[in-house]
Amino acid sequence: MDDFSADTSPGSGPVASPDRVDSLDVLRGVAVMGIFVMNIPWFAMYGSTHFNPTYYGMWDGAGYAIWYVNHLFADQKFMSIFSMLFGAGIVLFASRKEDRGEPAGKYHYRRMAWLILFGLAHAYMIWEGDILFLYGVCGMCVYPFRRARPSRLVVAGVVVLAVGAGLSLGSGISAPYWPEEQRQEFIDNSWQPPLEKLAEATEAYGGGDYWKQVRYRAPSVLVTETFVLLFWGVWRAGGLMLLGMALLKLGVLGAARSRRTYTIMVLTAFAGVAMAAYEVHENFARDWEPFYSFFIGSLYNYFGSILVSGGYIGLVMLACTLRADAFRRVTRPLAAAGRMAFSNYIGQSLIGVFIFYGTGLGYFNQIGRSGQMAIVVAVWVLQLTLSPLWLSRFRYGPLEWLWRVLTYGRRQPFRI
Repeated sequence: MDDFSADTSPGSGPVASPDRVDSLDVLRGVAVMGIFVMNIPWFAMYGSTHFNPTYYGMWDGAGYAIWYVNHLFADQKFMSIFSMLFGAGIVLFASRKEDRGEPAGKYHYRRMAWLILFGLAHAYMIWEGDILFLYGVCGMCVYPFRRARPSRLVVAGVVVLAVGAGLSLGSGISAPYWPEEQRQEFIDNSWQPPLEKLAEATEAYGGGDYWKQVRYRAPSVLVTETFVLLFWGVWRAGGLMLLGMALLKLGVLGAARSRRTYTIMVLTAFAGVAMAAYEVHENFARDWEPFYSFFIGSLYNYFGSILVSGGYIGLVMLACTLRADAFRRVTRPLAAAGRMAFSNYIGQSLIGVFIFYGTGLGYFNQIGRSGQMAIVVAVWVLQLTLSPLWLSRFRYGPLEWLWRVLTYGRRQPFRI
């Protein structure tokens, strides 16, 4: 998204060289490609399968193997990278404006307000799994920390992340004492919905009535952008944005550190994978008990995913330090996709809705996880091919350009 822009100006920190700018674009491209891996089941199947993969079907054999690999290597990992890059983008944007004597705060908050509106439109009108609304809210909250020293940003980020983890842990510990009707409501709405709810979702999303789909998802969107945002979203995304600010200032996100540093990050990622694997082991050992798996067991990946994200960052930064033409051929399409991350993210939603909802091809609840991964690869090829072609003719992706126009209140250059 444009707020992740690697456009820098004098004094904006350790990412001023062209190669380092490329590294942020490449990392953003990896994130937007990777996030579709975890988003596609939300288009293809009932949402509870994300939290409880044993809910119904598509689980044995290849389906389980795909879910397991995705859980270890994708679930929350690419969203974590996105969140860190968003925090870094706030620092870069504010630094650039302040260096030019422009009102950074005015433009930042205007950008976030428009992002919130984009998120509301995306969630209600296209797909309920939106993250733009969350990022707009968190972007407003973390902006005052942009000038803090890296050490303070790290401490603040860890504390904010710990609050979210504490809320989840407390819920899991207290769950046995909840009123029985509240426990059953959680199971029916989030973990193991009755088949009637599955039938309702299939009828709404599998049918061709667009406004019926809008009405059906509206209550879920409202819960996500209120209760879930306060219980989980602001702590998770906000904490990672603060860490991203620190990593930018330390030069980690700009390929400015030593190869040894990035190698250590890659090796540390194995600990995060092990944590996610242990979570799955414990969930099976407890027969996927709803309140343990949802609130307590999930904390292994909550923290482990950050380590795995660090490993991906390390790999990308190592690749960006190489001069071999083979690596350039790989990183250039990713950098282009990263420069158009906003457009590509919304594009993925439109493709997912077209394939799985009845207003398009209507394959909701009909394509298993193997087929979903084939679609992911096809979308990767499409976006990695089209993004460089688009940017060979235009300065920005279409939504990036629109966001800039709305932010500055005047027409922006578009064609090269």
